[in-house]
Amino acid sequence: MCPLADAPEVMPRVMLGIGLSVAAYALFSLHDASIKWLVAVLPVWQVLLCRSAAIVAFCLAVGRGRLLARAIATPLKGALVLRGAITLAAWLCYYTAARRTPLAQLVTLYFSAPILVTVMSAPLLGERVGRGRWIAVAVGFAGVLVAADPLGIRPSRDTLLVMVAAAFWAYAIILMRRIARRESSLLQMFYSNGFFLIATAIGCLTFGWHPPAPGQMALLAFVGVVGGAAQFLLFEGARHAPASLVATFEYSSLIWAFLLGFLIWGDIPRPAVFAGAALILGAGLLLVGAERRAVLRARRLALQPAAPTPHWIGERDGT
Repeated sequence: MCPLADAPEVMPRVMLGIGLSVAAYALFSLHDASIKWLVAVLPVWQVLLCRSAAIVAFCLAVGRGRLLARAIATPLKGALVLRGAITLAAWLCYYTAARRTPLAQLVTLYFSAPILVTVMSAPLLGERVGRGRWIAVAVGFAGVLVAADPLGIRPSRDTLLVMVAAAFWAYAIILMRRIARRESSLLQMFYSNGFFLIATAIGCLTFGWHPPAPGQMALLAFVGVVGGAAQFLLFEGARHAPASLVATFEYSSLIWAFLLGFLIWGDIPRPAVFAGAALILGAGLLLVGAERRAVLRARRLALQPAAPTPHWIGERDGT
């Protein structure tokens, strides 16, 4: 049964959450493509340090004293720091593996994350994951397999790193949804990127700093802006829609990834890419349709008049 069936009035919020999440994953695709370009010449620590510094500065410019006061007062400090640590570990694993792993294999392995989110959302968040969501997850992952054509995947250190990154990211999404019930998106961004800033600064002090060229500096600034916008949209999406629902739309980033590959590097997608993209789009439409039908059923039930009380009950009670 769909969790929305208990509150049919939340459907506009859920659709907003879906839209925000799709936009977030589109920006994350642009963000990831830029970072993949940067880590070929700069250390991962350094790229994440510059990106996190830009996002922390943005959070402070917007939230100012109120944000700092809430950061000190929040009772969820432990969960916020834990999410920051898990997300940092996921990105370090992913971008380290991205240096040597072909895009098709990288994407295919990483997209086990939405399945893990769907599996974990029931025991950890209490969400009821209906058959429609499971079907959408399966169809979406099938689309990834068709589009990426991951032939030749072999066990290796990089393969393990991508799988660990997917598991970490899935749990980070669960924590994000749990924290979003009580704290703002801006606070989550501030805590996560503040943690990244401290950890990556230690990494740069340990492993050294490579002075970036002017073009790389501009790209680092661009990554900070796009990454911050993507995080904000994703956090806001998690505030409006269940984690198991939002996770399925992460598959849409594969379409953006191949589109960016064509626009930036001139990569022409194979016919299998279009077939896989059609499956991914179908999974999203299937999911939206299933949620809408569940809400309409709930509304019809809510509008049905209650069954009349038999007259003999009143007579027996003497009323």
